[in-house]
Amino acid sequence: MAGIGLFIGLSAGGNALAQDVTGTWLRDTGASRVRFAKCGEAMCGTLAWLKDTTGPAKVGQRIFYDMKPSGDGKWSGSAFNPEDGKTYSGTMTLAGDALTTSGCVLGGLICRSVKWTRAN
Repeated sequence: MAGIGLFIGLSAGGNALAQDVTGTWLRDTGASRVRFAKCGEAMCGTLAWLKDTTGPAKVGQRIFYDMKPSGDGKWSGSAFNPEDGKTYSGTMTLAGDALTTSGCVLGGLICRSVKWTRAN
């Protein structure tokens, strides 16, 4: 679950509506950008840019999907990690222009989080 760390998590801040996550987000390490958009009744995130294009992650690859609202500025769904080819349960929380995503295994016993800032 390490590496590109394309997982979902939590951020402190004010209330936000579900549609506010739409747009492009830059990972805190500067390694990738993800574009979130509606996909049916949920939100999905697709890799829009990668600093290192030689790894297993590819631009255009969907890494967050079925992210459905689960509270103010919060979503729950699935996160795909291109590095290990596995899908994890995921959550994300939006607070202003800060997004934290977290992917979990073992029923939430082990989670990894990544922070993102709005790129557009």
